Amino acid sequence: MTSSASGTGRQRRGDTRQRIQDVALRLFGEQGYEKTSLREIAEELEVTKAALYYHFKTKEDILISLFEDLTRPLDEMIEWGERQPRTLATKKELLTRYSTALTNAGPLFRFMQENQGTVRDLSIGDSFKSRMIKMVALMKEPEAPLVDQVRCISALFTMHAGMFALKEIEGDEEDKRKAVLEVAIDLVTQADAS
Repeated sequence: MTSSASGTGRQRRGDTRQRIQDVALRLFGEQGYEKTSLREIAEELEVTKAALYYHFKTKEDILISLFEDLTRPLDEMIEWGERQPRTLATKKELLTRYSTALTNAGPLFRFMQENQGTVRDLSIGDSFKSRMIKMVALMKEPEAPLVDQVRCISALFTMHAGMFALKEIEGDEEDKRKAVLEVAIDLVTQADAS
């Protein structure tokens, strides 16, 4: 019975941590990172600042935890890609996995896009840049003609741009995600055909 109670306690703490992250990300998106205080996050959650401090000491701690949780699939995808042969099929699969990861971490990536100065100043900026450098290395062939290297790099950034630009276009979100993925895959396919 003791282990069950402790398991339930862990679950409750996990739910609180998740609620803090969700509220903080929403407030960061609505008000901006700099204008959101820990007090406002606590008030929104209807908890004391002390309860919030139990989980996170600073706003940056919240943002780092969000980034780590939501980008874990990117790290797994990069590790997978580094073990695969450098083929067109691998690149297509990387783009497919990246599309899913971007969709699942959409609010965080929108926050990062809209708060580039803040992100650059925080530790997550360097961490994200490092991931992108690894992704670029997996997508392009260094000995390929420059135009093909640009196509492969553009495939990745097509995924990012599509996430933001298509927000304003009417249509089903899944259809838009698939359209962006199709364009990205076309780019790496063209690069591979050269």
